[in-house]
Formats: sequence, C-alpha cells, structure tokens
Amino acid sequence: MSNRVNNTVSSASPGIIADVEPETPAWMAVFSLAMGVFGLLTAEYLPASLLTPMAAELGVSEALAGQAVTVTAVVALFAGLLVPGLTKGIDRRIVLLAFSTLMIASNLLVAISSSLAVLLVMRILLGIALGGFWSMAAAVAMRLVPSALLARALSIIFSGIAIGTVVAVPLGSYMGGLYGWRSAFYAAAAVGLVTLVFQLFTLPSLEPRRTAKLRTILDVLLRPGIAVGMLGCILVHTGHFALFTYIRPFLESTTGIGSNGLALLLLGFGVANFAGTLLTGWLLERSPRGTMVLMPALVGVAALALVLLPASLTVQSLLVALWGLAFGGVPVAWSNWVARAVPDQAESAGGMVVASVQSSIAAGAAAGGLMFSFSGITGVYIAAGILMLLAALLIALRVRVEAPKYGAEAGPALHL
Repeated sequence: MSNRVNNTVSSASPGIIADVEPETPAWMAVFSLAMGVFGLLTAEYLPASLLTPMAAELGVSEALAGQAVTVTAVVALFAGLLVPGLTKGIDRRIVLLAFSTLMIASNLLVAISSSLAVLLVMRILLGIALGGFWSMAAAVAMRLVPSALLARALSIIFSGIAIGTVVAVPLGSYMGGLYGWRSAFYAAAAVGLVTLVFQLFTLPSLEPRRTAKLRTILDVLLRPGIAVGMLGCILVHTGHFALFTYIRPFLESTTGIGSNGLALLLLGFGVANFAGTLLTGWLLERSPRGTMVLMPALVGVAALALVLLPASLTVQSLLVALWGLAFGGVPVAWSNWVARAVPDQAESAGGMVVASVQSSIAAGAAAGGLMFSFSGITGVYIAAGILMLLAALLIALRVRVEAPKYGAEAGPALHL
C-alpha cells in the first residue's frame, strides 16, 4: 500500500506530525473492521435479550444475570487501556486477528457453561477482545483511508453496532425462545468465525506506530476541553446501557410480551438504530452541537414516556423505535469527535474512549441492577431517563463542537 506523509499538525501538540496515511482507501479492510464490531457487540449485547431464560436456567435473579454485561465491560475498560501498550511490538493485523479468536472462544465457552460463575469467567475473554479492538479501531481506520474519508470509514465501522442491534439482539431473543439461550451464543461464535476468515484475507500488515500508554492517555485527557467532553460521553452511555440491559424485563412486566413479540420489537429498535447511524452523518454536517444534544435528550424523553404513558404495545413500540433512532448516531458522533480532537495520539485517544464507554456500560448495568433490586424496573427507567436529560443539558451548556475540517488547513478538527 503506497503512502504519503500527512501534513496535518495538531496544535494541541505542536511539532508532532501525524503518521503517514494511504493515498487510496482500503475499503474491504474497513468492512472487516465493521464485521469485528458487529461480532463483538453481538456477543456483548446478547445477555440483554436473553436475561430471563439465562437467569431461570442458571438459578439466579435477573439482576444478577445482568452482571454478565458488567463483567465484560469492566474487563474491556482495563483492556482498552493496557492491551495496546502490552502489544506495542506486534503487527496490528495479528493483534486484531487474535481479538476475533478470543471472541469465538468466549462465545463457545459461554454456550457450554454450567453455572453463572463459569459464564462470567468466560465473558472475561470477550472483555479483553472488546476493549482491545475498540481502542485500536479508530487508529487502524486512520491507516486504511485518507484523512478526508475518515468520518465515512468510522461510520462504516460503527455501523456494525447498528447492524448488530438490527440482527443479533432480536435474533438472539427469537433463537432463545425456540432452541434455548445457548443456541444464540453458538450462533455468535459462528459469526466470529466468519469475521476471522474475512479479516485474514482483507487486513493488510500494520506495523505498530504510536501506542497507548497510561501516561499518554492522561496527558490527552488533560488537554483543554477534552475532560468535559468525555464526561458527556460517559453520562450518555451510562444512561443508555442502564436502560438497554434491562429492556426485556421492562417490556415483559409492562405489556406481557412474549419472546416472538419481543424479537419483533427489538428488530424495530435495531432498524431505527441503523437509520439513526446513517442520519447522524447528515446531521453532524449541519449542526454537530445540536445533534449531540438532541440524541440523549430524545432517549431520555422516550425512557420517561415508556414509564409514564399507558402500557400500550403500539405506544411502547414507537417509543423504543425513537430510542433506537436517537441512540444510533452516538458512537459515530463521539468517536469522530475524539479522533479529530487528538489525531496525533490515535491509539491513546482510542484507549480513553474505551475506558469511558466501557466504564459507562459497567456503571449502567451495575447501577441498573441495584436499582432494579430496590425499586423495580420502573425505578431503573425513571433514573436513567433523567440521567440522559442531564447529559443533554451538560452538552448544551458546556460542550461546543465545531464542524470537522480535513486536510492540512484543519489543525485540530474539533474543539471543545
């Protein structure tokens, strides 16, 4: 792959020139990263759609079974910070292939686990793969496409999230109803195998360059305006995952919906989520700040409306779809922001995003489980809905986002 030197210089770190970038985009490799995101997020989200049967078979409460999400997120948090540095001398292609292998192993071992304790240990493998992959995704994307195409590449990569919610979550619920919850994890392992083969044929050799170190991540976080932006990111993801982890118990308790109906409703969430991912690129071009305020605000309104409005299946289906549409663009918006804000430390910025998002997932799932135990599922949705509105308020008052600029004239493309 031919390369040229990127002349973009970050004013946050004068004198540091970004790594070389390709003259032509490697789109097949970008799509292989999207498949990786799809496989990893499929595995991470599966417990949300299978919480009830998993808890019943393993003989634990739904709140305790929900910690399958928490343990993965906690491990992913530390993996995002540590794995890039620990693998600093290894070709990034080999590291990414290793993550896909861990994903396959985790899903297979979860499928044959005999207790919640064993299942949680096996989810550690997924956390390592998830955190490591996530921390490197933006940095690898910057080496696969020219800088002017980075936003498009990130949209493709993170569309794996939306496709995962379109296909994996409702399919997991449907398969769980027909063949048992373990069948969904076998299917997730098969997805991982397809992903591994595709990456083997499409990912080029990527010799390591700048790697994430804890000190570097701290330095990035201390740059002007970055911390308040990451706080907004944390609040948005915490609220969402407190809601999403317990979506099945909420819908079952309010409407009495069965597994087939739940699969259809989650399919609606996923389709809307995918539409939101596509819509976000258009919205960000016109009003980046307004878009980043609107997304959590709509999720908060939808969550509160799910509790306060009469429990009609039609109304709840529409509200869940609104929630999916609004949240669809969140990963794209924040990933694009951090990649543009600190282009000179791409893997460090990736580690910072992983730490923020995964800590939010863990906090959302754990806090949601705690509130579920004390105040019921209604308390979870009220608290998380309020948190989303507070996140929107923080972004509106404290975060100023400029439209991204590309090329040598850009400087740091996004400022807080």
